Amino acid sequence: MAQSDDARHGPVSQGGIARRPLFAVGAVLFGAFLSNFDSRLISVGLPDLRGAFSLSFDEGAWLSTASIGSQIFVAPAVAWLATVFGLRRVLGIPSLVYAVISVIIPFVHDFPTLIALGIAHGLLLGTFVPATLMIIFRNLPIQWWLPAISIYAIRLGFSLDTSTSLVGFYVEHLGWQWIYWQGVILAPLMGLMVYLGTPNEPVNRDLLRQADWGGMLLLGAGVSMIYAGLDQGNRLDWLESGAVMAFLIGGATLFLGFLINEALVRQPWAHFNVLFSRNVGLSLVIILLFTLTSLSNASLVPNFLGTIALMRPEQSGVLLLSYGALPMFVLVPVSITLLRHVDARIVMLFGFATFVTANLWGTQLTHVWTREDFAGIVLLLSVGQAFTLLPIIIFTLSNADTSRATAFSAYIQVIRLGGAEIGVALMGTWLRVREQIHSNYLGQYVQVGDADVIHRLQDLAEGFAPRGAAAAMARATGSLAARVQREANVLAYIDSFWLCFWAGVVALFLIALMARSPPGPFTPTPFGLAKAMLRKCGLAAS
Repeated sequence: MAQSDDARHGPVSQGGIARRPLFAVGAVLFGAFLSNFDSRLISVGLPDLRGAFSLSFDEGAWLSTASIGSQIFVAPAVAWLATVFGLRRVLGIPSLVYAVISVIIPFVHDFPTLIALGIAHGLLLGTFVPATLMIIFRNLPIQWWLPAISIYAIRLGFSLDTSTSLVGFYVEHLGWQWIYWQGVILAPLMGLMVYLGTPNEPVNRDLLRQADWGGMLLLGAGVSMIYAGLDQGNRLDWLESGAVMAFLIGGATLFLGFLINEALVRQPWAHFNVLFSRNVGLSLVIILLFTLTSLSNASLVPNFLGTIALMRPEQSGVLLLSYGALPMFVLVPVSITLLRHVDARIVMLFGFATFVTANLWGTQLTHVWTREDFAGIVLLLSVGQAFTLLPIIIFTLSNADTSRATAFSAYIQVIRLGGAEIGVALMGTWLRVREQIHSNYLGQYVQVGDADVIHRLQDLAEGFAPRGAAAAMARATGSLAARVQREANVLAYIDSFWLCFWAGVVALFLIALMARSPPGPFTPTPFGLAKAMLRKCGLAAS
């Protein structure tokens, strides 16, 4: 169905065009950078943070969960808050408070206080990314939309590929405190750019009086509790933990309450029928599959190098920076050019096909693989990042009901944050379970008294004998057990690459089911030769 002129222009009608659009673009860049890099740096640098704060393993795990869970809590409501209170109020003030908290956190060593500040830190950080699309649509001319959205899209892959090196650089040269202190510089600068680049909007008191506060609280709390249960489930052994079950059951109950609330209230904030569209529903599922298939880049490669190759973040980070992040500066402009002239579904197909190829390559790994052996895989994953997420976003926006942008944005943020973090949590569980299964299978072939086992232990003991004959056999036994565990881990990583591979295959199938997007600002213009052929056939747009 063709869209009206207002609909084609998207959610622009609520605000004027910024007089200084470059500042708005800068705010988009810094907001996206801060959100993804902060979360990623805390995740990668968690071992160093545990040591710096004198935290136990369990306390460190809760610190990470509290930070990301609070982001998930607030993110779905940000688009509505920006619509009611204006972008300056939603982004400007939180950016300054965020900077102050970032200064304080490294000086805190009381765990309850640290958790409280971590939650506040996450709540403020959760406002940055959801509001970036609002800045683009409300304050930039249409011709700027695609380049600005590409900045929004590239932040994910770029942060994944550079955060490992950045953590290593901070810890080795500047100090672990800079994992937090980088925000002290960037957040106020983002706030200044928001002030200069966005118009001053009055509070929309009509919408404020009709606020569906219950729906916002139910969705945010429900999804964040589900995330906390999944994130802690791998560590606390799932159904054996009362805390995990409480989070999962409580979160599911709150989410069900949210659905009932949206069906009954007079002015629902995010009614679920906004998803009742073939293209929109498929797009959201494909975003979930993207988060899963891209975990090979976010989790598998760096974790393999850390677990099997025993590399520090600054060592493995060189690979991700050189073959993952830097190529995006060339690949993203190519992706933008293609989207201006080619259907987004075709670009998506190419991106997911690249992911599938990279993951299939990853299934061939062995314990002897080093950093350089992953160069081709990481380069392919970089191509996949550049040619997948941006067209997914463009296709989703092209099919969304622009009159219900705030409702749609709520679900997008749930998928963006909740889907990604839940995917990471489930991948950690998958790796652990597969390692246990393979360890059990391999252990069946390593039995006491077996001739091959005895021969192998004797060979290993001879190597340890010069260091002490009495302990040589015990060391040989420990070495053999470590090798069994190493191979079990390798097989678990191979299974994980297969999981990412099949997620990409399913995404390719779903793309084939997508229909053409309705005409709008993102409708591609065919290249010169193709356009001439269409005109001859009478099919070119007037």
